[in-house]
Amino acid sequence: MIKKVTLLLLVFCLCLGGSNDTVAKETDRTEEVITFLKNMYDKRIQFLIDQDEAKIASFYLPEKYSRYAYKQELKRAAYINGWAEKRGIDFRKAEGSIRIGRVAVNGNRAKVFLVQSCKLTYAYKEPEAKEQWFGVGTRHALTLKYADGGWKVEKEWYLDPFDDVPHNIPTAHKPAAEPAEKFAAQLLQEKKSWRKKYNRQQAVAYADKYAGAAAGAGNNHRYNRKYKDYTYSGGDCTNFSSQVIGDPQEGGGLPMWGGWFYRNEGSTSWIRTDAFKDFLLYSGYGKLVMRGSYKQVTKRTDKYPSGAIAALEPGDLIGYEIRGDIDHFSIVTAKDDRGYVLVNSHSADRYHVPWDLGWDHHTKVWLIKIRD
Repeated sequence: MIKKVTLLLLVFCLCLGGSNDTVAKETDRTEEVITFLKNMYDKRIQFLIDQDEAKIASFYLPEKYSRYAYKQELKRAAYINGWAEKRGIDFRKAEGSIRIGRVAVNGNRAKVFLVQSCKLTYAYKEPEAKEQWFGVGTRHALTLKYADGGWKVEKEWYLDPFDDVPHNIPTAHKPAAEPAEKFAAQLLQEKKSWRKKYNRQQAVAYADKYAGAAAGAGNNHRYNRKYKDYTYSGGDCTNFSSQVIGDPQEGGGLPMWGGWFYRNEGSTSWIRTDAFKDFLLYSGYGKLVMRGSYKQVTKRTDKYPSGAIAALEPGDLIGYEIRGDIDHFSIVTAKDDRGYVLVNSHSADRYHVPWDLGWDHHTKVWLIKIRD
């Protein structure tokens, strides 16, 4: 009996030891994956600026979907640098961080979900130009494969705010400087004019606080949990725009009425781009300043000496139309030192990003002023 018990204890200990070894190996593999991810995303954010392909080529496989992911990084770097060239700016620095939500290692593959926050610093090509920056946040789903002695990207998906090609970037007019100080004065005036129905100052503060994963955003880079996240249900940009202008506690405070409301979830006009645009214009909450291409809305006219885009104030909205449908909404939140309009949005997350970055000459924009 004693021998039998001793044998059972020995077997148990051996099994336990094996289990611990397995757990230790899985932990080691997970740590390997995390180290790989941190290194890769650090190199990729630098690649956006210097476009040195040697920095990132080794992270990919010669397989179809891996090559597609690699080419996507080449494409986005070419786009953002092409945009900078046409806008007369230089990117000086790129910084980023990742927040890993999930790593599941199974044999020689790993499934990963993470969020990346990026900060891009730029300056205009002119003497003594001041450095300025904006933030972008993206959510990434990856499949990694262990091959050739290390982890590689087998597949990657994310909603890329720079997903375009350089030859589609519209050429800029010489920008009409309308300095950021004017926007600051408008916000100060709004603060004093407490009787206005729309609180622009609070709307902008809300847009900055809840800009999600973008560098510069508040709330620990989280959305407002009071509202459902529609990122994986068609996009969250319109839901966020509705929150900005309509949240009664922290946002612009426009009263919910008619078909525009949020009750446990958003109504069609609250979350769908074209329905939201129609509600704004037909309800009287918004007024269309202009619908047009980049060239049209930046053209100087007698009515708009600095271009129609310059007529927008903090808390106004821009809708982006592609092939006849509104595809995206952003909130005007600031202007840079040269008077360039900056916007915030969700899906992908943007914080004080130049309003046309990520769009092309085929895009029509709807400039919508929210009535006070």
